[in-house]
Amino acid sequence: MSGFNPGDTQGTRDTQNGDGAAATEKEILRFLEARTKRSWETDADLFASGGLSSLFAMELVVHLEKSFGVSVRGADLRLDNFRTVTSMTGLVERLQKAAAGGPGE
Repeated sequence: MSGFNPGDTQGTRDTQNGDGAAATEKEILRFLEARTKRSWETDADLFASGGLSSLFAMELVVHLEKSFGVSVRGADLRLDNFRTVTSMTGLVERLQKAAAGGPGE
């Protein structure tokens, strides 16, 4: 593994390398499965399936911010950014790029 540690916001910067998206996806799935006691597909609509509420979406925001060292603000707080594991992974990568001085969108 590439030094990924969900509790270490410095180590999570590795999500910018080649296997980073997979590591981000894996951590998000781990969190979801631990909190909901069920498994999820990366493209499953977490809210349409009745699995999650808007309150849980806020837990996801806090988890992403703490685990990946990003700040989710303003327009990024749209529910669509949290609808699937794939969309959350994309959000984390985009926010990390923007924080590192790369193009954000």
